[in-house]
Amino acid sequence: MIQFEHVNKSYGKNLILNDLNFTIPDGQFVVLIGPSGCGKTTTLKTINRLIEPDSGHIYIDGQDITKVDKVQLRRHIGYVIQQIGLFPNMTVAENICVVPKLLNYDKERCDQIVQDMLKLVGMEAHRNKYPAELSGGQQQRIGVLRALAASPPIVLMDEPFGALDPQTREILQDEVKKLQQKLGKTVIFVTHDMDEALKLADIIIFMDGGVVVQMASPEEMLEHPATERIADFLGKHAPESKNEHLVERFMRTNVRAVKKNRGVMECAELMARYSVDTLLVKDETGHYLGTVSIGDIRKWGRDLSSIEPIVRQTARTVYVGEDARESFDYLLESSAPYVIVLNRDNTIAGIVTKTSVARSVAENLWREQR
Repeated sequence: MIQFEHVNKSYGKNLILNDLNFTIPDGQFVVLIGPSGCGKTTTLKTINRLIEPDSGHIYIDGQDITKVDKVQLRRHIGYVIQQIGLFPNMTVAENICVVPKLLNYDKERCDQIVQDMLKLVGMEAHRNKYPAELSGGQQQRIGVLRALAASPPIVLMDEPFGALDPQTREILQDEVKKLQQKLGKTVIFVTHDMDEALKLADIIIFMDGGVVVQMASPEEMLEHPATERIADFLGKHAPESKNEHLVERFMRTNVRAVKKNRGVMECAELMARYSVDTLLVKDETGHYLGTVSIGDIRKWGRDLSSIEPIVRQTARTVYVGEDARESFDYLLESSAPYVIVLNRDNTIAGIVTKTSVARSVAENLWREQR
């Protein structure tokens, strides 16, 4: 648990943080959002003492962080930034194990950590590569894994995906949320993007002028924004502007989904039976993992006992409660056959297809004619 009590910070005459008082429960994905200069990054950096408050106290599990050595504190708090900051002269494996080595983990334990971490994101084959050999998205994945390597209970993320292209950004958002849920970490995430906040957050903290204006779940903030500024940030997501355009109104729910341990031949037969070329894949608890295509089964399936190694995470995903029009635009502008709709717990709700777009257009035309 992280507690802020009367925390203040100024630079000269500029008050950056103004009497912050709030508590972050363990295991929550908390997003700090607000206009530029609102104090969200400063708030984040006070947690690992990269910035020291002028007054007030911050406690982690009841302990005042000023009573803890800065270096020791930071070794037990993961930190991910937009610039990634991988060491260019170190391999992927060496980058991941920077903090475990500082904590004097032995080689065998470090090797196991690298193996386990890379397996989480399907990058086992990249352990001996250098950062320059990776794409931007792959580098950012390694940055996230490095922050998790020593299993810190808290991970701080300062606009980590801001420099990535939209598709890579969406994929990494999904991966980070799944990792957070699987590992039970407390994540504090800074963004200026309300789409990102609504997708990731269990709790949103909206800041303005160094003050916490509202701290609420995404649903509560959507239904009851505390100020006009928050309502402006919510914009298209506000209920009154999107009631008729919720993505779930247009999705198909009779989708074909299989668990990751299903056999290759079995899945190929399912595709043939239902005249589809792709199946959605979920884990043992029903959470969405990705898709498997007949093309990949044909190419790789002979040597595999299950589909798990050929599951891809390239399909676009949205969440129940989001505006369908963005999915419609994506489908019309791309060759993608569908957009996958997820529930907030990352279970599969359905898919939106080009037929959904046609239905929406027809409804709008009918409404205009009346």
